[in-house]
Amino acid sequence: MEFFAGLKAYTFVPLASLEVGEHFYWNIGGLTVHGQVFMTSWFVIALLVIASLAATRNIQRVPSGIQNFMEFALEFVRDLAKNQIGEKEYRPWVPFIGTLFLFIFVSNWSGALLPWKLIHIPSGELAAPTNDINTTVALALLTSLAYFFAGFRKRGLKYFAKYLEPTPILLPINILEDFTKPLSLSFRLFGNIVADELVVAVLVLLVPLFIPLPVMALGLFTSAIQALVFATLAAAYIHEALEGHGGEEHE
Repeated sequence: MEFFAGLKAYTFVPLASLEVGEHFYWNIGGLTVHGQVFMTSWFVIALLVIASLAATRNIQRVPSGIQNFMEFALEFVRDLAKNQIGEKEYRPWVPFIGTLFLFIFVSNWSGALLPWKLIHIPSGELAAPTNDINTTVALALLTSLAYFFAGFRKRGLKYFAKYLEPTPILLPINILEDFTKPLSLSFRLFGNIVADELVVAVLVLLVPLFIPLPVMALGLFTSAIQALVFATLAAAYIHEALEGHGGEEHE
C-alpha cells in the first residue's frame, strides 16, 4: 500500500483503494492460515478419502456402486495421463494427475451444489476452495514443481540446456515462459469459478425462482471442464519436460 501512496504523489489521476473480500484467519503456531479455504479444502479432502475407503473396503470382482464409480474415475485419469504424457512415461504420474483432477472437480462442484453462504463464520463467507486465488496458485505451483522434477530426474543438468534452445538469445523468454505457465493455470481456474458463482448470485437476486437453474446446470458443466483442462495442461507440461524441446512425440 505504501507503493500506491507514493505513486499518488506523482500522478494527477486519483487511484482507488482496492480490497478483495473479507477474510477469516487462524493463527496456528505462528503461521497465519486462511480459515475459509482451510475448512472447505479439508471438507473436500474428507469427501475424497471417504469415497476411496468406501470403494476399497470390500472390493468385488464385478464392481458396482461406489467401487464402479471410482474405477471409472481411475480409468479416465489413466487414459488422460497416457494420452498426454505417453505410453512409456505415464504410470508414475497417474496419482499426481488424478489427485489434481479429483480435488479440483470436487472443489468446483462443492461451490456449485453446496449452500456454503448459509454457514456463518466470524468474518467473510465460505465458498469453494478454488474460489480463492491462494488455492489455485498453490495447485499451479505444485504443477510447476512436478514439471521441473520430471525433467531434472530424467535428463539431469542437461535439462536446463533447453533454455538455450534454439539460440541463447531466447534465454530470458524461455525462462519467462516457464514462470507464466503456473500463472495462466491459476488465473484461468480462479477466474472461471469466480465468474460462474457471481453470475449465479446475481441471477438469484434478480430472478430468484427458475431462471438461475439452467445457469447453475451450465456451471456444473463448466466446473467439470475446468478440472479437466487443468489436469490435461498439467500432464502436457510434464510431457514437455520429459521430452524436451524438439523431443519425440509420445505414442
